[in-house]
Amino acid sequence: MRIMERTFREQLFFLVLCLSVLKGDSRYIENNEISKDELFSFLNSQLRRDIPEELMYRRPLQPDEVITVDYDSVDIDCRGGDFITVFDGWVMKGEKFPSSQDHQLAPHERYVDYCDSGSARRSVRSSQNVAMIFFRIHNAGSSFTLTLRKHINPFPCNVISQSPEGSYTMVSPQQHRNCSFSIIYPVEIDISEFSLGHFNNFPKRSAPGCGESGDYVQLLGGNGIDTSKLLPITDLCISFIGPTHMKIGCDNTVVRMVSSGKFVSRVSFSYRLLDSQELQTIKLNNVEDFCFNN
Repeated sequence: MRIMERTFREQLFFLVLCLSVLKGDSRYIENNEISKDELFSFLNSQLRRDIPEELMYRRPLQPDEVITVDYDSVDIDCRGGDFITVFDGWVMKGEKFPSSQDHQLAPHERYVDYCDSGSARRSVRSSQNVAMIFFRIHNAGSSFTLTLRKHINPFPCNVISQSPEGSYTMVSPQQHRNCSFSIIYPVEIDISEFSLGHFNNFPKRSAPGCGESGDYVQLLGGNGIDTSKLLPITDLCISFIGPTHMKIGCDNTVVRMVSSGKFVSRVSFSYRLLDSQELQTIKLNNVEDFCFNN
C-alpha cells in the first residue's frame, strides 16, 4: 500500500500494517481524520485505562459518514492464496457489528472478495461509519493500492463511537429498521429525550414488554460487539423529555432503536467515561456486575 505523507504517526500506522502483512494477519481500516487515539481505540477497556494518555494514538469517528473503498491497482496472486476482502461492518472475536438481525444485507453479502469479483466491482461502500479490510499477501513484490472516500449520511444507522465521551441524537425517518449506537467504553449515559411520532408528552416508561409496541429504545451492555448477544438493561417505549441516568461498567454500551417504520422516532443522549473508582463501585454491586462476569 502506498503512503503519500510520512508524518511520524502515519509511519507508525504503516509499520503496524506492514507487520500484519508479514504475519499474514489483517487490519481494519476506517476513513477518518488521524489523531492520537487511533491504534489503541480497539483494545479492551482495562488495557485502555492502563495505558498512559501520552502514549494513546487516536482518531475521531464521524457518526454521520459512510466509507467507500476503491481499488486503484491490485497485483496479488489470487490462485496462490492471496486475497483482499472488504467487510461491511466490524468483526471481533467472531462477533459482528451491526449484528446480522440489524443489517440489511445477509451475512455472506457483507463480505466482498476482490478475487471473486475482480474488475467487475472496483468499489465497495459501507452501510455505517466502520468497515474492515482483510488481506493476505504471500509473495514479496505483490501489492495493492486503495482509495478511501467518506460520504455524508443524513440518517446514520449503526454507529461505533471510539470517543469515551460525547452526545448524539439518533433519528429513524419512518423506516422499518433497527439502529444502534455502540460506545466501546464503560460509561455513564444520560438519555435526555425519546420522541416517538405523535405520542408526545407521556410519562416515560421502562418495562420488559416494550417489544410488543414495535417502536422502542433499548439500553444494552456487555463485553462483545454483537447487539443480539448483549444483555438488556432497560427498554423505553413511551415518549418523554427528562434525564434518565445510568452507569454501565461494560466494555460496550449500546443505545438501540427499534422502529416499525410507522413513526419518526428520535432519541438524544450523552455519555462520559467512568473513572476507576466508579468502576470499582459497580463491580462490587451485585445488580450491575454482569459485565464483569460474561
